[in-house]
Amino acid sequence: MKYEQINKQLFIKNRQKFTAQMKPKSVAVFNSNDIYPISADSTMPFEQHSDIFYLSGADQEETILVLFPDALSAKHREILFVRETNEHIAVWEGEKLTKERATQVSGIKTIYWLSEFDKIFFDLMTEADTIYFNTNEHYRQAVETQTREDRFIIKCKQDFPAHQWAKSNPILQEIRGIKEVEEIALMQKACDITEKGFRRILKYTKPGIWEYELEAEFIHELIRNRSKGFAYTPIIASGNNANVLHYIENNQKCLSGDLILMDVGAEYANYSSDMTRTIPVNGIFTKRQKEVYNAVLRVKNEATKLLVPGTLWADYHKEVGKIMTSELLGLGLLDKADVKNEKKDWPAYKKYFMHGTSHHIGLDTHDYGALKTPMKANMVFTVEPGIYIPAEKMGIRLEDDVVIQTNGAPFNLMRNIPIEADEIENLMN
Repeated sequence: MKYEQINKQLFIKNRQKFTAQMKPKSVAVFNSNDIYPISADSTMPFEQHSDIFYLSGADQEETILVLFPDALSAKHREILFVRETNEHIAVWEGEKLTKERATQVSGIKTIYWLSEFDKIFFDLMTEADTIYFNTNEHYRQAVETQTREDRFIIKCKQDFPAHQWAKSNPILQEIRGIKEVEEIALMQKACDITEKGFRRILKYTKPGIWEYELEAEFIHELIRNRSKGFAYTPIIASGNNANVLHYIENNQKCLSGDLILMDVGAEYANYSSDMTRTIPVNGIFTKRQKEVYNAVLRVKNEATKLLVPGTLWADYHKEVGKIMTSELLGLGLLDKADVKNEKKDWPAYKKYFMHGTSHHIGLDTHDYGALKTPMKANMVFTVEPGIYIPAEKMGIRLEDDVVIQTNGAPFNLMRNIPIEADEIENLMN
């Protein structure tokens, strides 16, 4: 791994939070992700399942975590199964976790080779009444591929039909949404790397450059700072491309007079950052561009103030909608009749700002976290309003990542990344 080793105390705390909410005589199982084939003998780069990483720090394929707080044998209350390594594997594939190294990373004392899983798991299930399955219940999920977790659940239901089943996801949604100090530090590191990439881009941008050249410059800076690269597929959208919300082709020339919307973020140690900045190709905003830009910035700043403990996610978005409506009226994009005649389920402002303002961020860019209950301290949210005007060949979005505080305004993890229009112009010139 490129990142520095994470203190195992983080994973010990995370497991304690999870097991504290388990039913009596229950066992929970978490599988690593598969390595997915492309064709021939090629595979996609391995990405660890965020749940097993959150609970163990094990960043390796073919890994299983078992939690059984009421196991009769103390050594079986936490078990990590890892793929057996040897000299041949070390030569052909590189270093894999040894039993000793797995304990150092995770804080779990009992480590078995994966080949021993079926025998040991059967023995544990004779002591358990309930098994927690780790299903994907994220509100944005749309998974069609059968995962390692899916295959395990199917087999387990066949092998142990008399056991009760429970879901890990509700517990994970609650505990993963509230970040530990160590997690916030890792996210700050990811944001700091993103800042370095953005400052590099500001010096490199000029009329005639291609969007993919900017993408290349950005990832160069990320990797040289111990990141695997982008936390998600980057958006480098110049001109009218910025009005396509998930534009990822990044294959057009950047023209003088246009803006470039960049939605990019570094990962670090599997934790995400998520930044959006919009800059002028030639280094100077036009009067109208700066007018709209500053309106978006005001919405972002006011929306950020609303992220405090006790706020409801749905109410928050309604309030942001009112702020955006006011700015759109000021820009002449809406008039009072538009607002008066708006539909309840599609307010007038949605014509120019059609997406949500915030989402949880952490191990996943769209991270786990409670959305129907009041916000709590140490939740981390993005704040990303935008105004999109295809008729003016302009799309502007600005985005920071912020931590809800017990008292006062949220703490901005991207506070050092340039965002004021004048600062952007000064740095580009």
